[in-house]
Amino acid sequence: MSALLQAKWEPLRSKWGPLLGIAVLGVLLLVFAPAVLSDFRLNNLAKYCCWALVAVGIGLAWGRGGMLVMGQGVFFGLGAYAMGMHLSLEASDGTTPVFMILYDPTTGLPAYWAPFKSGAFTIFAIIVAPIFIAGILGFAIFKRKVKGAYFAILTQALAVALATLITSKIQWTGGDTGLTDFKTFFGADLADSDTSLMIYLITAGLLLACLLVVWQLYRSRFGELLVATRDAEERVRFLGHDPANVKLFAFVVAAVMASIGGAMFVPIVGIISPKEIGAAASIFMIAGVAVGGRAALFGPALGALAIGYGRSSLSEQWPNGWVYFLGGLFIVVTLLLPGGLTSLFGRLRAQLRPRSAAAEPAAKPATADGMAG
Repeated sequence: MSALLQAKWEPLRSKWGPLLGIAVLGVLLLVFAPAVLSDFRLNNLAKYCCWALVAVGIGLAWGRGGMLVMGQGVFFGLGAYAMGMHLSLEASDGTTPVFMILYDPTTGLPAYWAPFKSGAFTIFAIIVAPIFIAGILGFAIFKRKVKGAYFAILTQALAVALATLITSKIQWTGGDTGLTDFKTFFGADLADSDTSLMIYLITAGLLLACLLVVWQLYRSRFGELLVATRDAEERVRFLGHDPANVKLFAFVVAAVMASIGGAMFVPIVGIISPKEIGAAASIFMIAGVAVGGRAALFGPALGALAIGYGRSSLSEQWPNGWVYFLGGLFIVVTLLLPGGLTSLFGRLRAQLRPRSAAAEPAAKPATADGMAG
């Protein structure tokens, strides 16, 4: 009887289980967390959600597409600096930001800064800029069949290059100091606790929305093509599909999610600087995905939330030693759980199934008239 129930339950679990999981996560993030956490802890959770947004996109590109994107700091930085420019102009009432005047009193507001006075243009740039840049980069990379270690090195080199460029243009970007001293978020006072709660709810809502998007992609025809491209690229090409286009779409979606995460990171933390988008930051984003489980729907997000919490809590106790603990955790998970922490659930189910099947009484052999003997 239990085997029959399990056979009926398995398709339902596969179809609606992820959606139920997203609903549970939504209740935890949108209802439970604001009710029990202090303003400080809730602000930290909002920061972890920003990293989780990036991780969900990495899970799509790396976990399902096989593309080790080690330069998501590029797109995180695009969204972050777009938001930072808008908030800086809000703080200066649309005039030249203070840091530009300090570095060069004769300079005016650069032409490319002016459009970011508009909140609508800023949101447009956060979405469109990563689509445009990731589209160009992805087209150039995938059409030339660059993959594997070369792809990973190239994407990380782009993150290093962007961080170096921002550092060198100190009079326009704030250099190593970055953009800071924000006062408002689209007109709302950042010092107000209600504004902080609003930003958290927006960030958590965006994380849930991205999970829904990725869930739909995984169960669509595109999701099947993405996995097929990862496992047998030449077969996909033989069947009439261009693997480069499949990879490009996943790469662009991951870039947009990273940009959104970067944009929400700025009003939460109150600063954006090159150290948040360089090689080290990009590796940190990858580590959360690997620990959580890159191929699972919830693995990247949960891994990023866990790593973010570990980073904050451990740094409070061991300011100089937390990185060694997280590094050790990454090594242990990589060696013992290549599928990430979420693979533990699959292993547990696999161990329980034989026991439940063994507990079933053996079926009696049928006689010639079809009745059990």
